[in-house]
Amino acid sequence: MAEKAKFSRRGFFLNGAVAGASVAAGTLASPRPALAQAARPPTQWSREVDVVVIGAGAVGLPAAIVAREAGASVIVLEVEKDIGGHAITSGGNIPLGGGTSAQNKHGIKDSPDLLFRDLTDWSVVQPNGFPDYRYNDREIIRAFADNNVATYDWLVGHGVIFIDKAPDALGGNSVGNSAPREMHAAAMDWPKVQTGKPADPAARTTTSSGNGLMRPLEAAAREAGVQILLEHKMVALYREAPNANRVIGVAAGNNGARLDIRARKAVIIATGGSTGNVNFRRMFDPRLTEEYCGLGGMPWSDQDASGELAAMAVGASLWGLYNQTGEFGIKLTKPGTIGNQYGYGSLRWLPGSPVFDRARATGLSVYNWQDVITVNMLGKRFYDETGQGFTANDYNSIKPYTQGSYLNAANITYKANNWINAAMAGIGDGHNGGGPIWAIFDADAVTRENWVPAPPNVDIDSGFFFSANTLADLARKIVMKYQRVPMPPDNLEQTVARYNSFVDSGRDDDFGKPKPLHKIAAPPFYAAWATPTIHDARAGLRINANCQVMDMNGQVIPGLYCGGESAGGFSQHGLARAICQGYIAGHHAVLA
Repeated sequence: MAEKAKFSRRGFFLNGAVAGASVAAGTLASPRPALAQAARPPTQWSREVDVVVIGAGAVGLPAAIVAREAGASVIVLEVEKDIGGHAITSGGNIPLGGGTSAQNKHGIKDSPDLLFRDLTDWSVVQPNGFPDYRYNDREIIRAFADNNVATYDWLVGHGVIFIDKAPDALGGNSVGNSAPREMHAAAMDWPKVQTGKPADPAARTTTSSGNGLMRPLEAAAREAGVQILLEHKMVALYREAPNANRVIGVAAGNNGARLDIRARKAVIIATGGSTGNVNFRRMFDPRLTEEYCGLGGMPWSDQDASGELAAMAVGASLWGLYNQTGEFGIKLTKPGTIGNQYGYGSLRWLPGSPVFDRARATGLSVYNWQDVITVNMLGKRFYDETGQGFTANDYNSIKPYTQGSYLNAANITYKANNWINAAMAGIGDGHNGGGPIWAIFDADAVTRENWVPAPPNVDIDSGFFFSANTLADLARKIVMKYQRVPMPPDNLEQTVARYNSFVDSGRDDDFGKPKPLHKIAAPPFYAAWATPTIHDARAGLRINANCQVMDMNGQVIPGLYCGGESAGGFSQHGLARAICQGYIAGHHAVLA
């Protein structure tokens, strides 16, 4: 009993603490429930500061800087070897509106009220019928709208340089229909994480990049005296009493060492979301099983739900779950590259990247889906290959537009956009997951697309790309951990033969692909990973306007804050909500 008591007192891998470390991998390391009793506070602390921030991304660094400049001592815990999170891998597109100086400079009319109404407009729907804004939390959106201008000014004041042009719609995703709000952080001379090299000097002020956002914020944080502890993983939150009173600190691990940090004022969860945690994301969509392994932003950073799980272990509630399951935006995407694990279309890893050893391949960019067919594990087509993924509202997506008018929905031309759903339908064997999707093509397609189907462009060693001189041999070669059944060679041969007949007839009788153009007939033949890609999280912990985390009774958990993709109640993709909520949390945490 004495040994058990000692283990409980330390709390590093006890009950709720194990959730952040083991559930992230999709399986539990012990038979204990993932969300059992929270870890007990230690009798002695390793460190004490005013504010502990968990994560050094687009929420964490703004929160840390704001809190530090208000006089608080701040430690940031970052699990990776470098700062930035998903934000540094992004395109640097930041939709901040409400009447920013950038909007005013170019004569764009906007206001906090207009922005608020845009982001809560029930009448905006996508061509497939799904609404962008209907399920947003009004309190959270009001706080966001009221802080956009201040957040933009704060970014400029902390070294972020924006491309000198009018705000536009480039990269926008559920950012409001009434005014252009998208601004773009200039890459400047910071090395890009995707390449390991800076942008071309001639284009450094006209090319947008996430490193142009995060590197200036890192410099500002260090200059302000924020302590950033890299390769430190938060594994538990400490609350004064089980599910009662204040959150008072965190437990963290670093290369086997343990660190218990007391937070005198606040802990801010900025861990970046949950989409990399298989069991967590399947609460929203049971289809999202292990084979959906190409998370956008990985392998630079994961979204392991560690913040959500640790907060839930001390009583926090989830919120805004529809925004994760609604079929709008880029939560799930058609792959932009094939033949590689990480196929998110807006992020391409190149040799020279500090994480290319984990990314392993750049992938083949598909410019014309007429050059391939896509098949499931059984070697059968399932949808028109030119079909696209889900769409999202942006400036002027609906024209004419009147906020709150039923005509906004009535005037939409219906279009299913069901390639993703068809890909995830599976093969009828009782499994929830759809399994791998393979792009099948031939030597002539390689020539037309100007592909080089060899490493480092494709990932052969890890089983994301195969080639053979016959279709039957190609089917037999497709063996990898996510292909749970062998592909019948006859199926693939028959599928290709039928498709080739559609090229002859000029009509796809199975799926309506617009005038199939190219036969698959010239060896060698290829199979490239083309499985849907998971991107961002839009559901998470319940927060209020001050970014304080709340429990299942709707009560604030004192001392605990959250923002960005780990927080719920906000349907918008992108950097603005993360930065703005970090700004809000940092201010309020100091007042706690």
